[in-house]
Amino acid sequence: MLKRIPNQISPELMHALMSMGHGDEIVLADGNFPAASNARLLIRADGHDVCTILQAVMQFFPLDTFVDDHVVVMAVVDPKAHEPPIWNDFRKILSDAEGRKVSLTPIERYEFYARSRKAYCIVATSEKALYANLILKKGVTT
Repeated sequence: MLKRIPNQISPELMHALMSMGHGDEIVLADGNFPAASNARLLIRADGHDVCTILQAVMQFFPLDTFVDDHVVVMAVVDPKAHEPPIWNDFRKILSDAEGRKVSLTPIERYEFYARSRKAYCIVATSEKALYANLILKKGVTT
């Protein structure tokens, strides 16, 4: 055990975060996401929701400031549907961690799946909220 590492960060997740380089992407996936069939590296976070994992990860993870799409979410399929409420939670966690306003970039469902297959890893959670998947692009520390 180490001091000040949140319990939600497993050794496998910490290893992945430290192994990732600038521009690498990590997917935080809800319980409905086909994580096992899309992951190059699958990290299980069973029993945790996406916001809990996101808040823990953002203590260590710098977002890429050189691109506009450093946080990507899966766009809602129904164009008449409202934005998922969990997206506001994502924005708050990300903005608080970064000390600035962080925007989400929605992309089409199958584009999201394709991008997730190229990600460094996918963290599979037990999140029940719909459209609670996001991709984070790693930046640099100064």
